[in-house]
Amino acid sequence: MINFFNTLSGKKEPFVPIVPREVKLYTCGPTVYDYAHIGNFRAYVFEDLLKRVLQFRGFRVTHIMNITDIDDKTIRGANARGVSLREYTEPFIKAFFEDIDRLKISRADVYPRATEHIEDMVRLIKGLVEKGYAYEREGSYYFSIAKFPAYGALSKINLQELEPGLRVDTDEYEKESVHDFALWKARKEGEPFWETELGPGRPGWHVECSAMSIKYLGEMFDLHTGGVDNIFPHHENEIAQSEGYTGKKFVNIWMHCHHLIRDGEKMAKSKGNTLTVRDVVPNTDDPLDLRARALRFLLLSTHYRKQLNFTFEALRQAEAALDRLNEFAGAVKYGAFPEGETQAVGKLIKDAEKKFAAGLSDDLNISVAMTTVFGLVKKVNTLIARGKIKKRNAEKLDAFIESVNAVLAVVTPRQKIQVKAEERIALSEQVRVEVQPAGEIDLPAEIKEKIQARENARTERNYALADQLRKELDALGFPVEDTKQGPRVVPRKRPT
Repeated sequence: MINFFNTLSGKKEPFVPIVPREVKLYTCGPTVYDYAHIGNFRAYVFEDLLKRVLQFRGFRVTHIMNITDIDDKTIRGANARGVSLREYTEPFIKAFFEDIDRLKISRADVYPRATEHIEDMVRLIKGLVEKGYAYEREGSYYFSIAKFPAYGALSKINLQELEPGLRVDTDEYEKESVHDFALWKARKEGEPFWETELGPGRPGWHVECSAMSIKYLGEMFDLHTGGVDNIFPHHENEIAQSEGYTGKKFVNIWMHCHHLIRDGEKMAKSKGNTLTVRDVVPNTDDPLDLRARALRFLLLSTHYRKQLNFTFEALRQAEAALDRLNEFAGAVKYGAFPEGETQAVGKLIKDAEKKFAAGLSDDLNISVAMTTVFGLVKKVNTLIARGKIKKRNAEKLDAFIESVNAVLAVVTPRQKIQVKAEERIALSEQVRVEVQPAGEIDLPAEIKEKIQARENARTERNYALADQLRKELDALGFPVEDTKQGPRVVPRKRPT
């Protein structure tokens, strides 16, 4: 049995899909007005863990994730740059897919774009008007909250202060702004618009997800997820307009991921404290992209309903823990063991398999799951040192790690390589710095020292210091790119 915490009911509930062994999952995707930051990716990693756990437990998952490429933010961004909406959003969509691939987030079955589903939205809005849930004012259409008595059940907001007839046109607003919300916005100067049966205009943000989820998953489906910021107004509005339109329950279980915080504050673009995947995990020639796996490991290491504080020290610790797991996976996969099997080891593996599955089945309790895995690693490493592991044990351990990795997607089995401290220093002293254009610029001594200090920090895995030095070099006009041959500097200005 799997249990999930349902935001709607406020308690854990047994998960029973509408169709046995099949799950329909909708996850709120990016609003592509900027690069997604790692706070966004905390939610996407949680959703990927959820999907993988369901598959691990034998369910077939149909997964839809929307891409919001038309809303107030994307329009403002496009207008500020003087480009079309598509020209503005396309680079951010491309970057989003590159980032999810680096973080080993499995692809959804469909990524519908809002701009490609205008007709579906118009059909839904017309249906709401016909059923008395929506009305028109000066070419715009609004949902009447007063006509939907269940409004507020998800977010637990108090509707006693609601003043009937007051409307809000902005896509995002605070709980104090509980008013009728825009489904369709009449054409405005400087905004993209579509000629439709509703008249010229464009959709409001909230109606987009209702139209697309109904199109691809049906009028009722199993799971809907997002960040806690989505609960109100977005998901509350989704429920109202979807159930008003279909007359059916919209979603069985709602699941929401808590904030990623930095320096005690929620990571958000409005606070100016965001980090992108590219900030934390610079491009690398490493085919295994181990730093990206460490970031994924960190993002899934804390239960999704708890806040997670990001620091570079925490990332370093995640990388160290992942190193231990990778070395263990390599030891059982590539190690030479005598023929046979030790029965006691087989029992350890079975116990670990049971506890790992039980932890994840209890509302994705990642702490129980990972304690189980690292507990087994510690015990087996001791047995390996004592010569108690046989070939058949190693094969079963390898199979267990593979099943764990089907869920976590972070493990890269490798053989442990011993590097002496003096060898590490020697390697760092051999750093080769390539300057472009070659032969034309001699780097100042100060810049060379900073580059060398950064390489030393990277060698010692002090990524916080390395990142700080990279930012200092960039500010001085000497951005550093990491290549297989070593750091590459492309000065933006000639040194004085």
